[in-house]
Amino acid sequence: MRPLHLALPVRAAVRSFTTHWAPPPRIVSLPSPAIPPSPILRHHAVCPRRPFSRTACRRNEWRDPRRHDPHEHLRQAKPLFTSQGFKRFIRSPSLHTVIVVSMGGAILFYFSNIQTVPVSGRRRFNCYSEAKVNVTAEAQAKRIEWELERAGRRILDDWDWRTRLVRQVMQRLIPVSGMEDSQWEIKVIDDPHTANAFVLPGGKVFVFSGLIPIARNEHGLAAVLGHEIAHNLAEHVGERMSSQLGANILLYSLITLTGGFGILVTSWIGNAMLDLVFSRPMGRRQEAEADYIGLMMMAEACYDPREALGFWERMKRMSEQEPPEWMSTHPSHSNRIQKIQEWMPKALEKLQESDCQGTAGFASLFRQALLGRNYMEKRHDI
Repeated sequence: MRPLHLALPVRAAVRSFTTHWAPPPRIVSLPSPAIPPSPILRHHAVCPRRPFSRTACRRNEWRDPRRHDPHEHLRQAKPLFTSQGFKRFIRSPSLHTVIVVSMGGAILFYFSNIQTVPVSGRRRFNCYSEAKVNVTAEAQAKRIEWELERAGRRILDDWDWRTRLVRQVMQRLIPVSGMEDSQWEIKVIDDPHTANAFVLPGGKVFVFSGLIPIARNEHGLAAVLGHEIAHNLAEHVGERMSSQLGANILLYSLITLTGGFGILVTSWIGNAMLDLVFSRPMGRRQEAEADYIGLMMMAEACYDPREALGFWERMKRMSEQEPPEWMSTHPSHSNRIQKIQEWMPKALEKLQESDCQGTAGFASLFRQALLGRNYMEKRHDI
């Protein structure tokens, strides 16, 4: 019958399926190690994607205990300066050794640079050589020229009668100054409201045109320029630089010894005291020395030293509101005039003996005495 023939393929298919089929393996779940979730998954778990936003989601982890808390570090930080640490620092033998060696070196350096000013006998500290002072003066001259140009001040031409007057006076003062080898540069500034003149080391001469009417003539102008040249001859600029160096060392040592306490107060009080006790009196002594040297130089150049009295009398009338002498770096006009009157007999004697050429003159003797090569008479009224 036909059903028998239809059953044969079915039985064969069943037999083939049962032969190749195997039951699925039994899955046994084992305990897995604790793996921390991925930062990306954790990030997405905490910060889900926000619709219509392209800004990346950021998680604030500043309170995460696994991160360092800066406030906790500040609370646990040790102070930089403590009383116990300061006491150990003061009692340290190495500190005592440094102080003793530094003080010994400073004292040796100070006394090895002591000079005696020939005309006054004043002992002073000067550690700057003439070459170093000239380099500093060169930079200062360039700065002055830049400031004059910025302020709109005009340098008078060589053919101007005021420039020719200053050059004529300098041609007679330079040979008796003992500094003929300097590179002299003369500049007259067109400023009728300023009565001033100064000579920088190295031969840089600056004269304001407002000084010429007060000087009135060559003799009065020679009194001013001789005074300014005398500052360079006596090396007052190097002395002021040296005193500033010593004052700074003393001030910084005071700040260091006080542990930096009250730096502003200490520096202000220290600067004020050093200026009042040392700088201003030293400035007055330097001005007196320059007055005497300049008076002798103008007499040796055959200028009448009595014109110096007339010049300072006119300056006194112009500056009626001058401060007290103890507050200034310059002597009062009255004191200056009195001193010039006392030196006038010596200046007139120098005028009579001069050959107007500067041969073996006062300035050369002063320079040799300053270098320790010769002896010069000291005046105790300076």
